[in-house]
Amino acid sequence: MADKNAIFEHVVTTLADLFDLDPKEIHLESHLGDDLDIDSIDAIDLVVELKKFVGKKISPEDFKAVRTVEDIVNAVSELMDKAE
Repeated sequence: MADKNAIFEHVVTTLADLFDLDPKEIHLESHLGDDLDIDSIDAIDLVVELKKFVGKKISPEDFKAVRTVEDIVNAVSELMDKAE
């Protein structure tokens, strides 16, 4: 089972690096669009980076309902659990 704390830390680092965000401003409840100003094009870049972390292809369906950082953590955790 994937450790959600480790996934969260990776997601925070990825978001901060990709979109020049302050890691201290990224929380589980942060809304990608409203709070972090991440649009659909940015989301594609994020999925590309997360694919490297997960180690397998990520389909658009896997991230269709993602709206918050916590949604990302849960989706990545599920993908990693399926890969085991």
